[in-house]
Amino acid sequence: MTRVEVGGEALEVTVDGTGPAVLLLHGFTGTADSWAPIRPALHGHRRVIAPDLLGHGRSSAPHDPARYALERQADDLVRLLELLDARPADVVGYSMGARLALRLVVDQPAAVRSLVLESPTAGILDVAERARRRAADEQLADRLEVDGLEAFVDAWESQPLFASQVDLSAEARRRLRAERLAHDPRGLAASLRGAGQGAMTPLQRRLGDIDCPVLIIAGVLDPVGEARARAVADAIRQARFELIERAGHAPHLERPAIFSHLLSQFLAPSQPTVTH
Repeated sequence: MTRVEVGGEALEVTVDGTGPAVLLLHGFTGTADSWAPIRPALHGHRRVIAPDLLGHGRSSAPHDPARYALERQADDLVRLLELLDARPADVVGYSMGARLALRLVVDQPAAVRSLVLESPTAGILDVAERARRRAADEQLADRLEVDGLEAFVDAWESQPLFASQVDLSAEARRRLRAERLAHDPRGLAASLRGAGQGAMTPLQRRLGDIDCPVLIIAGVLDPVGEARARAVADAIRQARFELIERAGHAPHLERPAIFSHLLSQFLAPSQPTVTH
């Protein structure tokens, strides 16, 4: 682990391996450790850069939700890549991390060599629906601050979105829960308020500008996420869409062997450009 100062805050970052850089961006309540199931597929031929995103794990947890805006976090990532002499990088993002990866590529395309988006969304276009989501995220953040982290994680894990994770091994579920509990609750609350879908500037109208190779992955047991992911894929010229059977919102956790195969194939130097 190494601690890197960006934008006045500190990101805790795992960096290992040699070769072309791969930047791994975890989801909400995750950390760099979230990528453990797929890291073996990258060992030996890739330089892996995996930060704890702002408000998560061992990174800074500022109280101001505005600091968590995806635009500002994308700027942090560009600076991180510059400091590590890792620009451009292949960028892999899951859920919240996928939204951040999209923000990064539309704002700073020169920083991104290729893009892998797992369970992505480009945001909420409808103004009223976005306002409702922002209010819901605010309520979640309030509950987190009032009830505490453990009660919040209990409720978070009980969502239908994560129902398919019941098939994970007991050890994998234990590690996942421990990871979710290893946060500053104030950081998670601020992240919800500043980087949630309700706070996100929709990116649908900018997806057509993306001109790097893109792989989009979703799980068949997450039909809402699949529809959102397909919509993103449909809007990007060089996008390939893959649907993983017997997986929900987090295929990299639920079907790591299949996810790793798709990732390795996509990142292979001999990979042809695929148009969507």
